[in-house]
Amino acid sequence: MNKETKELDINIKIFFQNLKLTEVRYGKRILFNLKTCAIWLFMALITGLSVGAFSSCFAYCLKKVTQIRMVCPRLLYLLPAGGVMIVFLYHICGVWKDKGTNALLNAVHGHNQDVPFLMAPLIFVATLITHLFGGSAGREGAALQMGGSLGNSIGKLFHFEEGDRKILVMAGMSAAFSAVFGTPLAAAIFPMEMISVGIMQYAALVPCVFSAIVANRFAVNMGINPEAFSIKNIPEVTFINGGKIVILGILCAGISVLFCLLLKGAGKFYFEKFKNSYVRVIVGGFLVIGLTLLIGNRDYNGAGTEMIARAMEGDVPYYAFFLKMVLTALTLAAGYKGGEIVPAFFTGATFGCMFGHLAGISPSLCAAAGMLAVFCGVTNCPIASMLIGFELFGFEGVAYLLIAISISYMLSGYRGLYKEQIIVYSKYHPKYINRQSGDESFEGEDYEE
Repeated sequence: MNKETKELDINIKIFFQNLKLTEVRYGKRILFNLKTCAIWLFMALITGLSVGAFSSCFAYCLKKVTQIRMVCPRLLYLLPAGGVMIVFLYHICGVWKDKGTNALLNAVHGHNQDVPFLMAPLIFVATLITHLFGGSAGREGAALQMGGSLGNSIGKLFHFEEGDRKILVMAGMSAAFSAVFGTPLAAAIFPMEMISVGIMQYAALVPCVFSAIVANRFAVNMGINPEAFSIKNIPEVTFINGGKIVILGILCAGISVLFCLLLKGAGKFYFEKFKNSYVRVIVGGFLVIGLTLLIGNRDYNGAGTEMIARAMEGDVPYYAFFLKMVLTALTLAAGYKGGEIVPAFFTGATFGCMFGHLAGISPSLCAAAGMLAVFCGVTNCPIASMLIGFELFGFEGVAYLLIAISISYMLSGYRGLYKEQIIVYSKYHPKYINRQSGDESFEGEDYEE
């Protein structure tokens, strides 16, 4: 055998050895990927079923207490007593300073913040009390906290590491949002987008998607039907009509900033004037009662989904958006429980309806666009806002909805409902900023030349 033949034989042997090693590596990688996928699918199923059941029960109870309040309007006068019950419940459970949804964001960001299981039943009961007695609040804050708490508890039950439990916290939030709102597409994306604006933890995609779908189907089968609206009189897309929606988006960005400032200002007022949490919640209850009596109706108590439906019909008072913001701020800042997202929907829909009448363009379309634009402005979540639009309104008028959402996202600045939300990348430049929502120490940094 000559030298060239020997070298060829050696090279062939080396080639097949490398090929075998490569096959082994790829085989192990494929098995690892399949195993990981199977684990997350199983955990998504468990999370979706558990959170879906809990959230369906919550949605059912919330519907019942709302019906009771409508039948017995005098329950409003017991709102301060309901507030005392809420504070007492939290105190006997050892929760002296409730961070609400911000605690979930802290946990996912890895700030050594645990999400106790106790959070789920506490927020469940407290939100029902708030709605029963006429506090102005939504329901998604309770849903997100319940879902995140249950997701974290499931992770502990299966002895998951801290990093993987964070994914289950997000999956639980997706499941709860999907079950309560009936929007699985938006629910799958919302926690991932909300926690870190500008980047998303795609490792949570499979658990969030499947838990949202499972929870949604569970809720539907339990009779929890999703909200659905139709937009009337959608005009042709023209420069004039598009320009009007641009103006609406600009105004909705300002409304979203005002909403966040009112919540923050009300909280500062209560804490400066009333140090005792019992006194604070009693004063807040009486303020809500007094303002409700001045208004002369109960349209602004509770979540207010009926007014959103009226806005889609083009029939709401022009001042409705402002009253809802004020009542929500007075309710939640005092210590009552619920959420800010449905009030943000209410605010955007009623403001958009008013704008439509003034601008001479479909009030129904403007109500839908305003609803999504204000939601986007207060949460800094444009993708979730678009998906909510698709699920609630379909694809008719989608160009107008996208315009309003994108304008509101850019112009709403860095304020938001959740102070622990991280803004990773600038809204104005391809620039890494990594700042907390509402952190005023960074104000103006983006505007340097």
